[in-house]
Order: sequence, then C-alpha cells, then structure tokens
Amino acid sequence: CERLVEVGCKVLMPWGAPIGTGLGLNNIYGLRSLRAHFPGIPLVVDAGLGLPSHAAQAMEMGYDAVLLNTAVAKAGDPVVMARAFSLAVEAGALAAGADPMDARDMAAPSTPVFGKAIL
Repeated sequence: CERLVEVGCKVLMPWGAPIGTGLGLNNIYGLRSLRAHFPGIPLVVDAGLGLPSHAAQAMEMGYDAVLLNTAVAKAGDPVVMARAFSLAVEAGALAAGADPMDARDMAAPSTPVFGKAIL
C-alpha cells in the first residue's frame, strides 16, 4: 500500500474478505495495522461484507467507508438490508468518534464498590 500512496493514490480499499463471500472482516489485525499506518489516507473496506455488523465493525476501527453490493443484492429484502447497513455505518462511525474504551484481557469493574455489600 505504501507504493500506491507514493504514486498518488488518494484512497486505499482493502478487502474485508474475498468478494461476494459475506465472511466479514477476515483479517482484523491487518485492517487495524493499515488504519494505524495510514492515518491521513481515506480507507474504504471493499468486498466480503455480509452483515451490517461487519460494516459497523469496520467503521468502529476508524475506516472512512465501506463498499458493498452482494450483501444487499442477495438479501431476501434488499431495501431493508440497505437500511440496516446505513444504520450500522452510522452507528460504527459514531462509536469511533466517541473514543471507545480499550479492550482488556482481565476484568476491571468501572462501578465503584464503596458502600456496597460484598457477597
């Protein structure tokens, strides 16, 4: 991708998964690494999305957009599925802008325990 940017590409479009599979984001680590490496370049997840939750996840990772067709075209109700994707993209973008908490490997309650019974 570095070479693409060097020769003037203004947008990078990595796959979520192979086109038309609906498998979602197959390489979360790779997609996160791309976002971290190219913070100023618009990134669009292209191909492989099958569910609105896949689109929300891409947006939550800081991607700028998703491009899809098969997930809507092959849905039982394409109009409803398109609406679901629209809402998911909006929700994912809002979540990314809200500075979500970092995931933790261990439990760490955020509710104070002072003054509460411990059973």
